[in-house]
Amino acid sequence: MDQGLLKEVLAEALKNGGDFADVFVEQKKITGIGCEAGKIERIQSGIESGAGIRVISGDATAYAYTNDLSREGMLNAAKIVSHAATGGKKSGVAEFRFVKPNVKFEIKVNPSEVTTEQKVLAVKAADGAARAVDAEKIKQVMVGYADIVQKVIIANSQGDFVEDERVRTRLMVQAVAAEGSVIQTGYEAVGSHSGFELLQRNKPEEVGAKAARRAVQMLGAKPAPAGKMVVVLAGEAGGTMVHEACGHGLEADLVQKGLSVYAGKKGQKVAADCITVIDDATMEDRYGSYSVDDEGVPARKVVLIENGVLKDYMYDRLTARRDNVQPNGHGRRESYQDKPIPRMGNTYIAPGKDDPQEIIKSVESGLLVKKMGGGQVNTTTGDFVFDVAEGYLIKNGQIGPMVRGATLTGNGPEVLKVVEKVGSDLGFTIGTCGKDGQGVPVSDAQPTMLVRQITVGGTAHGES
Repeated sequence: MDQGLLKEVLAEALKNGGDFADVFVEQKKITGIGCEAGKIERIQSGIESGAGIRVISGDATAYAYTNDLSREGMLNAAKIVSHAATGGKKSGVAEFRFVKPNVKFEIKVNPSEVTTEQKVLAVKAADGAARAVDAEKIKQVMVGYADIVQKVIIANSQGDFVEDERVRTRLMVQAVAAEGSVIQTGYEAVGSHSGFELLQRNKPEEVGAKAARRAVQMLGAKPAPAGKMVVVLAGEAGGTMVHEACGHGLEADLVQKGLSVYAGKKGQKVAADCITVIDDATMEDRYGSYSVDDEGVPARKVVLIENGVLKDYMYDRLTARRDNVQPNGHGRRESYQDKPIPRMGNTYIAPGKDDPQEIIKSVESGLLVKKMGGGQVNTTTGDFVFDVAEGYLIKNGQIGPMVRGATLTGNGPEVLKVVEKVGSDLGFTIGTCGKDGQGVPVSDAQPTMLVRQITVGGTAHGES
């Protein structure tokens, strides 16, 4: 897109006043393939393009978007925000300068260069491998493949100009197993900021088989006991807890609205000494990675909690202005139709020094969580409830029988204060994080951790 037009659009947006204006131009090519009941049910592909224009005046924001990228269409959208952002000082548009990201991602096999037939074969391979685990017990398999190639141009009135391309690929498999009246589900997903090479590193057959094995194994699991107990969260369980029970509370907009348990606690002790929480969107080969955020701010590693002490929040430009700090690369949006808000990228608890196996051996009685399920969290209080998708009892330092029906209930900040051991490993999971009606790709991770006490909900009561 012509830089002269972008300057003209920014000038029009600021015509009636405003401190800051930016333009986000997007072209997005998406492919999605779904398989159910052994058949390809849907193949979707399309291209979406448009632009979002924003003006910030004090604490107020005016935002408009259009899918008409002609000069007339862009200027009409700019006029709309200019009328909504009247008052305040009148700002000009600085000369553009290219913003240099801190990282550049290598895409080895661009999904646009891979045929639909090849993608369908990968989906069918995952489906077939899942069904082959146990032809009798596996009753249903659902496979979803998606890739996205997103090209963006971001320009603002301060003179920042960015061109970026984001490529993401994802494969998920859900298997349902049944035996008698017992029905269990297994889920596995892989995804990263990469091209089709993702499925060269993570074979579709392995992803499908892993989901199906988990479902079949759960059929023989015993009911989980209930009560307060020692819990070991395995690294392979991923960082669902740190994402939900901690990460959202560290997003600056929730902090400033008083909707976070971490509000007003910078510099205070909020977790055990062994806990360091980081968000780093510059990590290679992670689903939540990006080189620049959706406001053109270069991504960087941000230490949020260091050795138990709250150090920082995740800021976009607007929340950074309010706190009089620099934005740290966390302004993200789902598409040009959405204004940016503070969001996580790759959030994780940093690895420690303990041997993961020795952590398990140190537990006389407790629960080992190898896979987290869904859950809910109240960011204002930090209270959470999570399902355990794969869990085992620990007896005398040994991994015992698998259990089903377990839930973890507690308070995120309080749990982080009673972590006693942190492993040297680190396991990632992927997802689409929802907030304010917007979904963005994220990764989260944690090492193996020993938590002194969490309330476990189950279908059996007492020790077993």
